[in-house]
Amino acid sequence: MTWLSITMKKSPKLTNKKAFHDFEILDRIEAGIVLKGSEVKSIRAGSASLRDSYGRIEENELFLYNFSISQYPAAREQTEPRRKKKLLLHAGEIARWQRKSETKGLTIVPLSVYFNSTGRAKVEIALAKGKRMYDKRRALREREEKRSIDRALKQKGAK
Repeated sequence: MTWLSITMKKSPKLTNKKAFHDFEILDRIEAGIVLKGSEVKSIRAGSASLRDSYGRIEENELFLYNFSISQYPAAREQTEPRRKKKLLLHAGEIARWQRKSETKGLTIVPLSVYFNSTGRAKVEIALAKGKRMYDKRRALREREEKRSIDRALKQKGAK
């Protein structure tokens, strides 16, 4: 009897880098996402974008808006690239997030889309508060200061 080793091709993890710049992340959760077959293939190919996407709770269900998934070239059925996609969470979690998101200034933002070890598409969403312009500048300044300190320590250690 021979055993075949099957290696799963590691698919790319889509991240929403702009979310970390524009928002202060308060709470995170992993959710499943309802996709069609061609959309899954497009995400695995890396042709999707989380830019300007957001979540909204409607009738006790959580939906993701503006999550752009490009058309898969060999797909039989064409889908709308920016259609709303349903996110899968327990009813209690949705109710808890709805109470939190009703607070002024809080929004639901997707941080990343990836495939877990069983091959299912997952979305990491966050409850976030928008940063003001001076907060963004302060974060950039702190990051630059940290980089310069790290650079100086590295140069000093190399001598």
